[in-house]
Amino acid sequence: MTPAQIRTATGRQGHSAAFRTAARRIGAGLDRRRFLTVTGAAAALAFAAEIPAAGTASAAELDARKITDDPFTLGVASGDPLPDSVLLWTRLAPRPYEADGSLPARRVQVGWEIARDERFRSPVRRGTATAHPEFGHSVHVDARGLEPDRVFYYRFRAGNWTSPTGRTRTAPSPDARTSSLTLAAVSCQAYHDGYYTAYRHLAAEDVDVVFHLGDYLYEYAVNSAGGARGYTDRVLPAHFNRETLTLDDYRMRYGLYKSDPDLRAAHAAHPFVVTWDDHETENNYAGDTPENDVPPEEFLLRRAAAYRAYWENQPLRTPQRPTGPDMRLYRRLRFGRLAQFDVLDTRQYRSNQAYGDGWKVPGPESEDPARTMTGAAQERWLIDGWKQSRALWNVVPQQVTFARRRDVPTDAYKLSMDSWDGYPASRQRLMDGAEAAGIENLMVLTGDVHVGYGFDLKKDFDDPASRTVGTEIVATSITSGKDGAEKPANWNNLTQANPHLRFYNGRRGYVLVDLDRERARADFRTVAAVTTPGAPVTTAGSFVTEAGNPGLVPA
Repeated sequence: MTPAQIRTATGRQGHSAAFRTAARRIGAGLDRRRFLTVTGAAAALAFAAEIPAAGTASAAELDARKITDDPFTLGVASGDPLPDSVLLWTRLAPRPYEADGSLPARRVQVGWEIARDERFRSPVRRGTATAHPEFGHSVHVDARGLEPDRVFYYRFRAGNWTSPTGRTRTAPSPDARTSSLTLAAVSCQAYHDGYYTAYRHLAAEDVDVVFHLGDYLYEYAVNSAGGARGYTDRVLPAHFNRETLTLDDYRMRYGLYKSDPDLRAAHAAHPFVVTWDDHETENNYAGDTPENDVPPEEFLLRRAAAYRAYWENQPLRTPQRPTGPDMRLYRRLRFGRLAQFDVLDTRQYRSNQAYGDGWKVPGPESEDPARTMTGAAQERWLIDGWKQSRALWNVVPQQVTFARRRDVPTDAYKLSMDSWDGYPASRQRLMDGAEAAGIENLMVLTGDVHVGYGFDLKKDFDDPASRTVGTEIVATSITSGKDGAEKPANWNNLTQANPHLRFYNGRRGYVLVDLDRERARADFRTVAAVTTPGAPVTTAGSFVTEAGNPGLVPA
């Protein structure tokens, strides 16, 4: 579905006009060249949103005992587990559909505590954090001094209110020879395309960590009935029925998404490691190039708002906090000697899509060696990290399809210019880097495409008999694309055109991956419907790849 099909035209036009006017006014007060810098865009965002740019404790303090309605409507979350710490998150919002959550522009003191048991009879850490209005009254607690490789429970308090209890865990010690690890991979959760039934099932799974691979929210309009959810028991506010552009828009959209009880349950049950794709800002943007033809200062102001709201609403540490339209999201996590996770950002630094984007015949423009998916700095960081890795499994959570994916089994094939197929030189540099580093068990985790794939990564995709150098596991969407189908319309073409494609399913759900010292097993978990709630979960396919012998085979 295109943006034009789901926008409310008159509302979108008025909203855009106001946004453009704000951008022009800001541009008039800032030299254009300065506006297009990180510092300039940060100042512009602060000006447009009427907030202090630094997010300091400049606001007066609100007595939390005066909060009369439950401020923990958005639940709790944890993320980025380390051996001695984990990031704890909440955001105070008594009214989640309002940009400020209905709280005044004052800072609020929030208590937090961690225990070994769910009833908090064995507390291990507690403290106080400040919820600043400059950051939407979000709370990010880097809870340190924890024991490695164990489960903890946590909660927050504000005035007379206590949050739901969350469950999290720390990573093993760096040198631990961990025997096994279970992760889940999820992506693409368009609220207007259905219910988060898959998250309810995921909350009940026994997993150590969840990787969210992008499209946590969508910028598109959501009508009063919640789109395909077809609400009859509620009416969503009219301000959701337009595309997100401003900081208030993005904050309210996170409020809508996180008001869903199944999403909150998944966050409360497991630590998340998150990275974005395009829709957290705008469909198919590339670096500082927007999807639509708008002035660069207008898009960078929008990107700055989107990035700030993303950090406010995710369990991310201070090093990930954005400055204007710039946010260092790529990072590395280790689970003992078993697995290293190199989390990528394939959206912020990429070259613009070749040939105007879409599915196109590859050629000199897409195959230009100068083109990059990651940017030079992130590419060096990844390859250098592989050189230093001591992990058995080297896993790369990222956004768009990595393996080659021809659309038809003839010479007249096309490739997706938004995926790594549109950046083949960039892909080859990474594959060469992995080989030079001696990476034997490479696994790429992917989202974006609203289907489940299992790929063998080939030394030479033109030669099906060439050596398999890794695997790619693609998680289908939570809801995006609505109910989907076990065999999408292009199933025959894709399976015939790509002999390295070992699995293809178009239902909604998530992937579970069990890593141990002998093999990795991927279970593709799906639900039959998301346009109606409550569908059971089943396993659509299970595959294994042996340590030291890459390649997917049915379990």
